[in-house]
Parts: sequence; structure tokens; C-alpha cells
Amino acid sequence: MRFRRKDLKLKSLSGRTSKVTSDLLAGEWHADTPVKEFVNSLPDILAVKEMKKLARALVESRERGGTRLLMYGGHVIKCGLGPLIVRWLKDGVFTALATNGAGSIHDLEMALYGATSEDVQAGIRDGSFGMWKETSIHYASAIGRGVGIGKGIGLEIIENGGKTGISPMATAVEKNCTVTVHPSLGSDIVHPVHHVNWEILGREAEKDFISFAEVVGSLANGVVLNAGSAVVMPEVFLKALSSARNLGFPVENITTADFDMIKQYRSTFNVVRRPVNALGGQTIEVTGHHELMLPMLDVFIRAEEDKK
Repeated sequence: MRFRRKDLKLKSLSGRTSKVTSDLLAGEWHADTPVKEFVNSLPDILAVKEMKKLARALVESRERGGTRLLMYGGHVIKCGLGPLIVRWLKDGVFTALATNGAGSIHDLEMALYGATSEDVQAGIRDGSFGMWKETSIHYASAIGRGVGIGKGIGLEIIENGGKTGISPMATAVEKNCTVTVHPSLGSDIVHPVHHVNWEILGREAEKDFISFAEVVGSLANGVVLNAGSAVVMPEVFLKALSSARNLGFPVENITTADFDMIKQYRSTFNVVRRPVNALGGQTIEVTGHHELMLPMLDVFIRAEEDKK
């Protein structure tokens, strides 16, 4: 049998199902275009559809009084997005926050000293990486308050005159929203320093896990967004979800979403796919830089609000 191009069997385009049609193409927008029209001008495919779906889920959940949980890694704060999360809390976009140890340390340093994120490579050379007195002392003071790590850091910032307007953790305390921290012992810069007692740290982390599990237990018909935590928050979330189901919390029909710069195994499966496959709901994944994607989500939320 010979391969002859002239014998290829061709069909008419009129009978084909096409994924991209002219009504999905990008429209025009200008500097003074209202936000709703700007969003409507974007090509209605791939990440744009995912953004719209998440924005709609957040706005509708807020209208129903549902739980909207934002989990995030330290990079989100390092990218300058603390003020955005603050505004989301004040506007009621999210009702609870959870982060890893790095997220709490960057928040603490930014709010109290206006700077964070050291040159790790240079610090390794002389052994100065992570060896910062003020950070360790404030962290020790925060966990010593006995109210959980997240709330303790928020109070430490507030009571020491920190800039609460750039601190999600301080704002969560002010707004009486649950805020929890989930450290991996030995992984954060404050852990080697003698000021931080691991026995106290473990006790306070247990309090935050319980508070977090109660939030997860209230996620029925709610929304959870994981942004930039590749390991810790996806793992903690899945254990909290299973524990809540074990105790009879009616968690089901969740909108699960993940934002990260690259797709990660744990966030894809533990946050996005497994909960929905088991309990129903809808899944959303957006890949891109946090400093672009999270502000864009804010634009989509505002556009969705304009529809109401």
C-alpha cells in the first residue's frame, strides 16, 4: 500500500464542530473602557473562561453567605499582593485566610519593617541567611500569645504599630475573619533561632489546624482558592477535608481553584480534582504569575459585580 496525498479523503468545513468561533474573539477596548466591557472584550476561551467561572462563583457564594477560603504561599506576599488581599477581606470577597510559614513571615516583616525577601544565595555564603533578630523576636512573641499563629501574628502587627493596610493577617484579625498558619517544622527562617520554642509553635499550629478544619467543614457550596502553595496548603487542606467528612460535616459541591506559575501535582490533585471528584462541584485552574493573575481575578470579580 502506497501513501498518496491525492487519495486523502477530505470533508467540508460546514460539517465540522469547531472549538473557536468568531463570537469568542477579542473585541476592542480603550483606556477609558469600563471594567465590565473590558472583560467582555477578552477572547472567551481557556483562562478567560476559568477566570469568569471563578469570579462568578465567588460573587454568588458571597450573596448566599457561603465560605470563601483563600490559601496562599509566601510568594504571593513577596509579589506585593498583600494590599489586594486586604481589600478582598474588607469587601467580603474572601471570609478566611490560610497560609504556610513563609506567608506569615513575609507578612510580619512587610507590616512591621516595610521590607522582606532577602538575598538567600548571599546569606548562605556567610551563614546570615534567616538570622534576623527582629523577625525571630516578633514571631516568638506572636506564638506566645496563645491564640494560634495566624491571629497571634495579626495582633503582633496591630499592637506594634504595623501597617495593617498591607497586612492580610492583621486585617483578618480586625475583620474577625479566621486566619491560620501551617508551618512545616524546620522549614522557616525563624525555626533555628532559640527565641522560637518548637513546643509552643507546635501547640499553636494545632490550634490553627482545628480552626482551619472548621472553615473547611463549612465549605459546602463554597469556594476555595489555592494561590502559590505547591505542597503545604494542598496537603493540609486534604487532611482537614477528610477529617471534616469523618466527623460528619456536610462538605460537598465545592468550587475548587488553583493559581500558580506552573502546574503542581499536589495542588492539582489535592485541591482541585480529588475533592470535586469525591464530593461534587466545579474545578478551575489558571497558570501564570501571581502579580498578574490575582489582580486580573480582581478585575473579573468587579465585572461580575457590575452585572448585579
